[in-house]
Amino acid sequence: MKLILALSASLFLLGCSASGSWRDASRESAGLAPEPDNYNDAVVQVYAADAWGWRGWFAVHTWIAVKPAAAADYTVYDVVGWRERWGGSVVGSNRDVPDRHWYGAEPELLVDLRGDQAQALVSKIEEAVEAYPWPEEYRVFPGPNSNTFVAWVGKQVPELGLDMPFSAIGSGYASRAEGL
Repeated sequence: MKLILALSASLFLLGCSASGSWRDASRESAGLAPEPDNYNDAVVQVYAADAWGWRGWFAVHTWIAVKPAAAADYTVYDVVGWRERWGGSVVGSNRDVPDRHWYGAEPELLVDLRGDQAQALVSKIEEAVEAYPWPEEYRVFPGPNSNTFVAWVGKQVPELGLDMPFSAIGSGYASRAEGL
């Protein structure tokens, strides 16, 4: 039993002190989103990827990407805790590559809507992002966090058909906090 505990502790510490840095981790496209230059229709996608470092063993980070019809780029909506340290909103709204690796972790598509169906949801998603009730709060557990944000937008825009993964820790925070 002591040997198992010692091995488990060693593996945990090894995972916590991985040689790579988040600064060096891949942020390149996974090739899951159509290139705006080659795809004129609207796109709405929701992604999940393993969280950075040891947290990725049991948790994911989620985000939403939208591209209205004829748009030249995507807008990526997400929540990250380090923005709170800067005294601003934790909610990000940036023109960005929608399907970037999350600091080395390959993203998985949770929702992929295109064409008229996606176009009908773009403004609803934008309104939900603006109305997010915890824009200046972030807690890894129990939330609010990135998964709380995406789950909350999914509740405001049920047409997304979003089904959060089990490992989206914090996705139930909105339901518990609002008594839904």
